[in-house]
Amino acid sequence: MKKGAKEKVMSKREKTRKIRRGSEEGYDFLTDSSRGQHAAAAGGPAPQKESLGDRIRRARETRGLTLKDLSSRTGIRLEALEQIEANEMIAPLGELIKLGKALEMKMGYFISPGVEKPMTIVRREARPKVSRYGMKLSEEYGYSYESLAPEKADRYMEPFLVTLMPTHAQELSAHDGQEFIFILEGEMRAQVGQQVEILRAGDAIYYDSTHPHLVKCAGDKPTKILAVLYTGSK
Repeated sequence: MKKGAKEKVMSKREKTRKIRRGSEEGYDFLTDSSRGQHAAAAGGPAPQKESLGDRIRRARETRGLTLKDLSSRTGIRLEALEQIEANEMIAPLGELIKLGKALEMKMGYFISPGVEKPMTIVRREARPKVSRYGMKLSEEYGYSYESLAPEKADRYMEPFLVTLMPTHAQELSAHDGQEFIFILEGEMRAQVGQQVEILRAGDAIYYDSTHPHLVKCAGDKPTKILAVLYTGSK
């Protein structure tokens, strides 16, 4: 094998390792940690954490669907679904909504099923960050997010603290539901259909997610937003 080709193969392998490492670092809020706490309190062994990919695969197999079936139902590329189930990539929020609809599950099930409580609290120091494609490649792909209500079961809304990084991403997405975004820091470019707006700290936007949309950092510095997603599931 020629030197250039060998280096290219090694580079690809290293990139895959980085994705896996990054994804593993960010799986904390994607597991139902409360189940382990309750088991320990009852004197039983804490179950092993279940990753996002594991949950999606289990829901798919329970319904007797193949990856090809799921790709057809969601419009998500087969290769991407394989990477998601293998925990090599974390699905964007919009794709989690599509997966939830296709598998007849709420989006919150994949983030964390939660427990039956009238109220849950997430402390500032207990908000693990999860990047779209793993921590190591977050800057390349545009955003990372932190769940603000992973322990509340049967929730109708999904609140997130999102950090948008400068990116050249231009792909619009559409899915069921609605979204509310409040800008905390920096500037954000929002496109819904053909309308484009620049929002700054203190501004807010509310739109139907069924329209093709894209929100991204508007400048060369990270932007922080509070995003609340309603998936249309009751």
